[in-house]
Amino acid sequence: MKYELLIAGVLALSLSACAPSKPAAGAGGNRADNHADENDAGHEHGQGKAGHGEEADAEERPESTVIAAEIARRSGIAVAAAGPGTIADEHEVQGLVTPLEGRVARITARYPGPVRSLRANVGDRVRAGQTLATIDSNLSLTTYAVATPIAGVVLARNASVGEVAVEGTALFEVADLSTLWVDLHVFGADATHLRPGLPVTVMRMGDERGVETTLDRILPGTATASQSTVARASIANADGLWRPGSAVRARVTVEQQPVALAVPLTALQRMDERDVVFVRQGERYLARPVRIGRRDAARMEVLEGLKPGEQVVVEQSFLIKADIEKSGASHDH
Repeated sequence: MKYELLIAGVLALSLSACAPSKPAAGAGGNRADNHADENDAGHEHGQGKAGHGEEADAEERPESTVIAAEIARRSGIAVAAAGPGTIADEHEVQGLVTPLEGRVARITARYPGPVRSLRANVGDRVRAGQTLATIDSNLSLTTYAVATPIAGVVLARNASVGEVAVEGTALFEVADLSTLWVDLHVFGADATHLRPGLPVTVMRMGDERGVETTLDRILPGTATASQSTVARASIANADGLWRPGSAVRARVTVEQQPVALAVPLTALQRMDERDVVFVRQGERYLARPVRIGRRDAARMEVLEGLKPGEQVVVEQSFLIKADIEKSGASHDH
């Protein structure tokens, strides 16, 4: 009997510990209410003023965070007004960098004979008229110089000192690489959209930045190996950073389509399975769900969720997302 009474007492104590406590009346109750108010006022992030458990109210209020203007400036957060813009109809293709025809010289021996000296190596920049080699002529028994007719870069050297140079055999290959061709390979129906004069952005593989140029021509034949149409553009190469034989990719802009509302792609983030942008109102940044239409490599069309003139975060938008999500995680008890 004593044992049963002991068990009943322990169970009663456990239930009383699990039950929610009610604030005491009078001064004690007021202190509890004031403490709750202070907690609500202290949350500058997340679901506005919604308290814990107020799920319906939280869904109605946009997720947001407050960032002081000076902190935002130091963090690189930048905004721009949403407004009309253009979306490019772009075709992405790949290609190859090649020297211009007529700007490659094969330097040969005029007369057969042993090579006495070689004065240039692969990669050297040479000027027009510069001597690249000397050869002892077997015909005249004199030494003559072999010079390059053009300025450029030595692409190949096919001779060694002491070996016999055969008449007509190329000793050096020199190319003027100050301007290069980019041969873009276009397949299928895409070729029907291309025409000379279209804007092109040429990029190295793995690089999102490139150089702007235009299509010079569409070659009449078909590339035998790939069975593709070749569209050719030219690029300046004064710094020599573009190399013949390098594979590149390019975006060809076929058409510019005007849209009523556009923002940079850098504004777009993904939260709770929704596309969102962040709108700045004073020092508060609100997550605004949007419906996206057409897009290109730099911009996107906004069909719903945004008004013209609203200040949208266009740089470092991921910092706003992280701050809101961090605040939301701190509210999960």
